[in-house]
Formats: sequence, C-alpha cells, structure tokens
Amino acid sequence: MARRATSGAGGTGATGVKAARRPEIRLPALEPFGGGELAPDGDYDGLEFRELDFVGQDGGGARFMDCALTGCALDETKLGHARFLDSVLTGLRGVGTDLAESTFRDVELIDARLGGTQLHGAVLERVVIRGGKIDYLNLRTAKLKDVVFESCVLVEPDFGGARLERVEFVDCALRQADLTGAVLKDVDLRGAAEVDIARGVDRLAGSTISPAQLVDLAAVLAGELGIRVEG
Repeated sequence: MARRATSGAGGTGATGVKAARRPEIRLPALEPFGGGELAPDGDYDGLEFRELDFVGQDGGGARFMDCALTGCALDETKLGHARFLDSVLTGLRGVGTDLAESTFRDVELIDARLGGTQLHGAVLERVVIRGGKIDYLNLRTAKLKDVVFESCVLVEPDFGGARLERVEFVDCALRQADLTGAVLKDVDLRGAAEVDIARGVDRLAGSTISPAQLVDLAAVLAGELGIRVEG
C-alpha cells in the first residue's frame, strides 16, 4: 500500500520524519580566479570567482572544489555535467543556465536570482538553497538527498520524475510546483510559507504537511480524487 502524506505540527522528530543533513563547509584561503573564460572539463580548486561575467561560456564537465562564486552572471552558461563540491555560491544571477546532469555535493546556494535553470538529471546531496528567487527550475528526474530550501521563492519548479529524500522546505514559497511522477521520502513541507501544487498532488505520499496546509490543499486533493464539493 502506498504511504500517505502525513499531517503533523510537531518538531522534525515528533512524527518520525528524518531531518536533512546540512553541509558543513569550511573553505580554505582562496586564490582569485586568474580571469579568462571557463573551460570545458576545467579543474578549479580553491578559487574565488567574484563579480565575473560568464554569459554564454562553456564550462561543461568542469569541477569546482572548495570554491566561492560570488555575484557572477550565468546567462546561457553551459555547465552540464559540472561538479560543485564543498563550495559556496552567492548572489548568482542568470537566465537559461544549463546545469543538466550536474552534481552539487556539500554546497550552499545563497540569494540566487535565476530563471529557466536546467538541472534535469542532476544530483544534489547535502545542499542548502537559501534566499533569492528561482523561476521555472527544471529538476526533472533529478535526485535530491539532504536538501534544504530555506527562505527562498520557487516559481513553477518542475520535479517531474525526481526522487526527493530528506528534503525540507523552511519559510519557502513553493508556487505552482509540478510533482508528476516524483518519489518522495521524508520530505518535510510543514515549515513552508506557501505550498501550491499545480500537478502531481497524488505524489505527496512520503511527505509531511501541517494541518493548515492540508486545508489549503483540500480543493486540489478533492479534484485529484474526483470528489465534487458543493455548498
């Protein structure tokens, strides 16, 4: 039998939902990036990228380890299959950034302003996404484990076919989300400021919601079940 979404108002452990493990990042002394364009399959270790313009560049397959990217422009930047490890990304901005099938492990993404970011098939593990706004985020078939969305706004995120395990939404607005075909396990939505599911509400099995959120979702749940509600 499929598990049902659980309604609860207690602490994280009160209902048995497992909390996400957050990254513990301690960056070493960083060297400033020497300039120039990103290189496909480039290897970047212990570098600081500050206020740089990477618009339209190709860094596909690159590895960023113990790096800080701050205030960089990533419009149409190609970073498919890139790896971001033990890094802090702050104030990134861009439209149409390609991060398909990339890997984020032990990463903080802070105050991002992104639109149409392609993260389909990506792997996110021990990641905190804090602040900022991300429109039309494509996470189809991605794998998210120990991920926290905190104090950010997600507009029409697409989790179609994705797997979410130990994922938390804390003071986060989730608007017009698509959960079609997604698989959820220990997903905690209770702390979200707004939960709006456009498609795939039937995939909420494996999540925990609050009583107030259950009331807000009642109409879409009734529609999914074919229940007609009349006064």
